[in-house]
Amino acid sequence: MAVELDVFVGNTTIMDEEVYQLWLDGHTVNDAVKVRMEGGVLEEFEASADVLLSDTMDQYRTFQMCERLLHNPAKLANQLLFQIPPHRQAMLIERYYAFDDAFVREVLGKKLSKGTKKDLDDISAKTGVTLKSCRRQFDNFKRVFKVVEELKGPLVENIRQHFLLSDKLARDYAAIVFFANNRFETGKRKLQYLTFQDFAFCAGQLINNWTVGAIDNMVEDMDIDLDKEFLQELKELKILISDKDLLDQHKSLVCTALRGKTKAFNEMEANFKNLSRGLVNIAAKLTNTKDVRDFFIDLVEKFIEPCRSDRWTAADMRLYLTHYTNSAHILDTFKHQVVWDRYMGVIKSCIFKMYHD
Repeated sequence: MAVELDVFVGNTTIMDEEVYQLWLDGHTVNDAVKVRMEGGVLEEFEASADVLLSDTMDQYRTFQMCERLLHNPAKLANQLLFQIPPHRQAMLIERYYAFDDAFVREVLGKKLSKGTKKDLDDISAKTGVTLKSCRRQFDNFKRVFKVVEELKGPLVENIRQHFLLSDKLARDYAAIVFFANNRFETGKRKLQYLTFQDFAFCAGQLINNWTVGAIDNMVEDMDIDLDKEFLQELKELKILISDKDLLDQHKSLVCTALRGKTKAFNEMEANFKNLSRGLVNIAAKLTNTKDVRDFFIDLVEKFIEPCRSDRWTAADMRLYLTHYTNSAHILDTFKHQVVWDRYMGVIKSCIFKMYHD
């Protein structure tokens, strides 16, 4: 009995984006088949359940074989085993290195070590992200950290070039690396209202303004470590609160500029000295590693919470910090304007970002 068959032969690797996402999310083959069936794929292609299972298993195998190449994305373009068009390669890489905000929020600032990896079971249960996906994301963070730790030059650019990520994702990874290196505390209850993107924005500010690389972009570890010399110079700002005349003069200048411009004026005037002491003391303590770690908790406790309890609006906050920063330039005996601007530029940006419900 003669059987006629239509055969099509091609060498482009077939990859279904939906199945790829199911694989990345840590679903088993059977779970993935179930999701695809519920999505109506059998009716769409007039296929049987066996064919769907076979197709899903085949795709999972392909992804598993591609995975080692995704660990070093440049290899994906130069291998001959899989014929994958460039736009498809970009999609595979970007999605492989994508992460869940809920997951990264749990590990942000922690050491990327075996100790943290042991906690992934608990993090998976807490966030609802599958353990397999948690492991992939954690290993990605660790891999990127290890590679860029040894490189000179701008952090974001190094990540983008080495891992072929989009600018946005490379910036997010730079924040993760920066937080892991400096071990910033992000897990305290008072910081729970802050999102990963809040912290990522602040990391960008710190990287661009307070690291050694902010001044010289070809030094070792330039964007990972804070500029020790600058942190020492911050101690000079203490004069703004230790010299009573200077403190009174600063208060007078700020209050004159604010009077009549905000409903919170009385609270601003009454709390000026406490708030100024809070910000200047944060600056003066940043030579200590522990105080660097507590940077965000200090900002919340010493500045954001007092302003929130006095019901300042975001506009009040902007107005106050702008005049607070600028008025220091008019103080006759204050000679540390450059350090002051470098410090307050970052502080203002971070507080504006962090001041929300």
